[in-house]
Amino acid sequence: MTASSRRFPLSRRRLLTAAASLGAGVVAAPFVARADEPVLNVTGWGGKWGDVMKAEIGPAFESEFKCKLKTDTALPFLPKLQASSRSAPIYDVLHTNSNEQWAAVEMGLVEPKVDPKLVPNIADVYPYAVSDKIVGVCIFTSAIGLGMRTDKGYGSVTSWKDYWDAKFNGARGGYVIPANSLGQAFVMMCGALYGKGQTDLDAAYAALEKLKPIKLVDFTGAMEKLILSGEVGLGILHDSGIYRYDGQNQPVDFVTPNEGVLSLEQVLSITPGSKVKDLANAYINYMLRPEVQKRLAETVWYSPANKKVKLDSKYDAKLLTTPEKVGKLIQVDWKWYNARKDEIDSRVNRIFRA
Repeated sequence: MTASSRRFPLSRRRLLTAAASLGAGVVAAPFVARADEPVLNVTGWGGKWGDVMKAEIGPAFESEFKCKLKTDTALPFLPKLQASSRSAPIYDVLHTNSNEQWAAVEMGLVEPKVDPKLVPNIADVYPYAVSDKIVGVCIFTSAIGLGMRTDKGYGSVTSWKDYWDAKFNGARGGYVIPANSLGQAFVMMCGALYGKGQTDLDAAYAALEKLKPIKLVDFTGAMEKLILSGEVGLGILHDSGIYRYDGQNQPVDFVTPNEGVLSLEQVLSITPGSKVKDLANAYINYMLRPEVQKRLAETVWYSPANKKVKLDSKYDAKLLTTPEKVGKLIQVDWKWYNARKDEIDSRVNRIFRA
């Protein structure tokens, strides 16, 4: 249910190839509903997110809006959407992360923005949730920082630049960058830390060279396991990947670097060809309701986008629930990155193969 657990390369060529292999069978998948019952097709995650959506949030939406909510949790979503008819898309609402939303909007698969007149709860979201870095609207975010073992005697870690400390050689964890958006966001962070900004790729490549030796994984779930087992002492991870072990007596902690945390956004957008746009807008407005935001935030440790949400104290202490804490979020330019992804993939592959 995290970004990295649903990664796949975003190049247009690869996307088209995947779509071609998935298309017909997916689009033809039958769904039987009563003739008078509108159906809203959405995407969503599995795990605890899927459990609470299936047991509580989804049924309550269906009851209130007299409809059927059909949720696809089988990845990947974009090839399926691309393979379906533009006038009758397989999804009405696409829920995914910002990197994939930008790929979708570039291909005309989703609408770039959600109309706040049709989704009134947008008035209560933090500015980052509807910024120029967002397609559609962000309903939750996680903070990407550093997951750390607390029993290895590493001492204090306060900065992203501590990640380069030689004491973490061989115990440093990162991602296969072409396959993981946390790794891709980190490339842009390297440019900001050691160069002129997020788009300074020369500075980013030079910084990445200095991270070896490093243990690389595809998925955040794999990173969590490496940190829990002690194979990795300091690794790039989102906060929910640490906080979900709250109360389990694990020697791990999440480090919020003083330069700020990268934003891992959960985004909803509407497909242009949806036949139930009123219902799609109602669904997004519903997902932004304070009570729905609170239930999901306290289930999966995601920070709610609605600034009116009041979380219980243990969640409020750790998640991004104030303007000051939200001010630590760093959003990256996925449109810029996606346009250069193949070039960046080639270079980082050479760096970490050497």
